[in-house]
Amino acid sequence: MLHATMLPPMRKRQRRTEGTEGPRYGVEVKFPDVRLYLVEKKMGATRRGFLAQLARAKGFLVEDVLSERVTHVVSEQNQAQELWQWLRRQALNNLPTLHVLDIGWFTDSMREGRPVTLEARHHIQDILPEASTHLPVVVLSRYACQRRTSTENHNEIFTDAFEVMAESYEFSQCDGQCLAFRRAASVLKSVPWPVERLGAATRLPCLGEHTRAVMEEILQCGRSFEVEKILCNDRYQRLKLFTSVFGVGPKTAEKWHRGGLRTLNDALEDPGVELNSMQKAGFRHHGDISRAVSRAEALALGEILHQAALGISAHAVLVLTGGFRRYDRSWFSGSRLGDQAPSPGSDGLKGILLYCDHHPSTFDINNLPGVSFEAMDHFAKSFLILRLEDRQVEGGVQRPEGQHDGRSWRAVRVDVVAPPMERYAFTLLGWTGSRQFERDLRRFARKEKRMLLDNHGLWDKTKKEFLPAEREEDIFAHLGLEYLEPQLRNA
Repeated sequence: MLHATMLPPMRKRQRRTEGTEGPRYGVEVKFPDVRLYLVEKKMGATRRGFLAQLARAKGFLVEDVLSERVTHVVSEQNQAQELWQWLRRQALNNLPTLHVLDIGWFTDSMREGRPVTLEARHHIQDILPEASTHLPVVVLSRYACQRRTSTENHNEIFTDAFEVMAESYEFSQCDGQCLAFRRAASVLKSVPWPVERLGAATRLPCLGEHTRAVMEEILQCGRSFEVEKILCNDRYQRLKLFTSVFGVGPKTAEKWHRGGLRTLNDALEDPGVELNSMQKAGFRHHGDISRAVSRAEALALGEILHQAALGISAHAVLVLTGGFRRYDRSWFSGSRLGDQAPSPGSDGLKGILLYCDHHPSTFDINNLPGVSFEAMDHFAKSFLILRLEDRQVEGGVQRPEGQHDGRSWRAVRVDVVAPPMERYAFTLLGWTGSRQFERDLRRFARKEKRMLLDNHGLWDKTKKEFLPAEREEDIFAHLGLEYLEPQLRNA
């Protein structure tokens, strides 16, 4: 057990902590969002005082008293279990979000003259003594780009519920709540064991009051009544149905619902609904393109498009991105596709092209970096629906159970994007996903590195220049991040 004399007890909380503000020492406070507390045990009073003075001289705030103002606790050579037992006895309300760090993070930060990015090696992990399985409470970054995931989701019961909540908020255009549930789902996908007690998730980031309430209900009842209520809601069901049509977004779906439409036939038959060409194609092939694409079908499509690309450039090699790249390594890779996408007249697609919406490139380096992130990049792209024949797919194309229409093919949606060679790595990274991984990667670049990242490039705001990259690994290196293979990005 940890005795009170082993670590300094908390002093009585004061209205203002003595010696925390940099100006008192004649030094500007450079990092107001970081407040340090140095644990005296093992470190000693003399060394603690020296390190505190060093940190203040470099513009850090150092608290002399442990309180809820502290954001980073720094310890040297203390046993993790004893340290955490002591911290829990302090009854700090911000303990779940407190960064408890080894002295290595402090010395790295002093060397750099700024708070360095938190990595797993910096954290002092907690072990919950009451846990029957003695599973460690995994310390995870709040950024998905610093967390590893895999194809196996140990907490699917929670993440599925969170995705329903996020989708419901997205339909209501409540962006903040939608993002909160998507971030929570992303975190739980990185936990390498099933969460069986809410206490085991105490130190996980991005889990707010609402997400924890949903988790607690599932743990207690085996289901979330709030989620079930959403799934049974007429508006949610209608909007989910309408947005399953290619070319129909949440705003159009909401408009149709408010207009009294309830089925796909209602939208097709209502004289007041004017469908654009994409939506018409979406309705025409809805039964096919609303179903998932199998691995065999994706491989067949990849080969078809690869041959079409070779008709444009003899050096072109196609790379399948998105979930296919994240979940399977056996895809085409290699050289770059040129800066033009297959157009409606491409010989390689004649006879199988059911729909094409082609957008020529509007990319101009002089317009970068952009003020804000745009969901769609400016490279040449084509949104296609292709006819995939049984004979082209190993084992034949997938058919819905009970379908007997005599067809020997199915329609499949494919998006083709073609960046210039020097932008290939950035585009490949952006289109590989996942959506939350890419969002956090951009946020990490902006907040932690003063850089702007998108599918077009990486801009260093400090150096005021674009950073070159031939491979995804180069981009991770510029950001000071460990390179994560695509299969580890399923956030």
